[in-house]
Amino acid sequence: MKVAHNFNAGPCVLPRQAVEKAIEALKDFKGTGMSVIEVSHRCKEWDEVMDECRGLWKELLNIPDTHEVLFLGGGASLEFLLVAMNFLENKAGYLETGVWAKKALKEAKALGNAYAVASSADTTFNYIPKGYEIPTDLDYFHITTNNTIYGTEIKYDIDCPVPLIADMSSDIMSRPVDVSKYTLIYGGAQKNVGPAGVTFAIVKKDALGKVSRYIPTMLDYRTHIDGKSMFNTPPVFSIFVMNETLKWVKEMGGLEAIQKINEEKAAMLYAEIDRNPYFVGTAAKEDRSIMNVCFVMAPGYEALQDEFMTFAKERGMVGIKGHRSVGGFRASIYNACPVESVKALIACMQEFEESKK
Repeated sequence: MKVAHNFNAGPCVLPRQAVEKAIEALKDFKGTGMSVIEVSHRCKEWDEVMDECRGLWKELLNIPDTHEVLFLGGGASLEFLLVAMNFLENKAGYLETGVWAKKALKEAKALGNAYAVASSADTTFNYIPKGYEIPTDLDYFHITTNNTIYGTEIKYDIDCPVPLIADMSSDIMSRPVDVSKYTLIYGGAQKNVGPAGVTFAIVKKDALGKVSRYIPTMLDYRTHIDGKSMFNTPPVFSIFVMNETLKWVKEMGGLEAIQKINEEKAAMLYAEIDRNPYFVGTAAKEDRSIMNVCFVMAPGYEALQDEFMTFAKERGMVGIKGHRSVGGFRASIYNACPVESVKALIACMQEFEESKK
């Protein structure tokens, strides 16, 4: 079997045991004689999966009873609209830290008064804004905790004087989170918690129903709370794999253990980028993402970019090409990316350096 070191930004590497369990379930789901993609989402076997998956979310993140966990469709891009639809009445503020934050703000602007409280667009989003004040008259303040394209991350739970909403698509389950500080946490699953096709939302129940606008049935979080995430047929296969992925997270020791591993992987790779004369990191050091490590060829070596890309691919590195909007390189080292892959990339960078001497 071909060895691939998977650094794709999403869909991304998943725990091998989750993939193997998915293969088994595709053939025969819980002894039903049917595939997991064939069974009714109303059967007791599927109810067990939904309950277990919801329970794992609550256990791993220590989610209080004030919040409900939802499994939805449409990806984080649809959530950009749902956020404003459910929470924007008078005015909303956004922290503009990258492309996805800008897209979230765009959807809110289409529904009402929304604006960027602070932005790092002045230097192509290579840092997290600091020293800004959050107005106390906002309906909510929206942040994107990890910026996959630019490699910056808010690695702590900020103190916020108004309801706090966070897109955690690419760093959820990578560290402990104080969910009580948030009115809503949402994101696509396809980074740390499963395959594409299911979106998670952790919503504070008593914050809903406060806007005066009509909310279409499918865009109302209350619909999905009442329907236990099964108002319509849920993305069953994606949820099944998510459940198996969360089992793996628990077996690894939970989020404290996962955080330690993630920090160690990132420290190793950033150390090599800082040491190797052929590469340079693009994000401000204090804001470097633990999930997405972005770097370019060092000044004077820009012409070697394509050569290194080919060099790396020949050694099994997959998905390290930077986002098309910024170029360079990006190694996404989400939860399930093994330390062996990070070491292999480091060895590849060192070998490239040696080849140029």
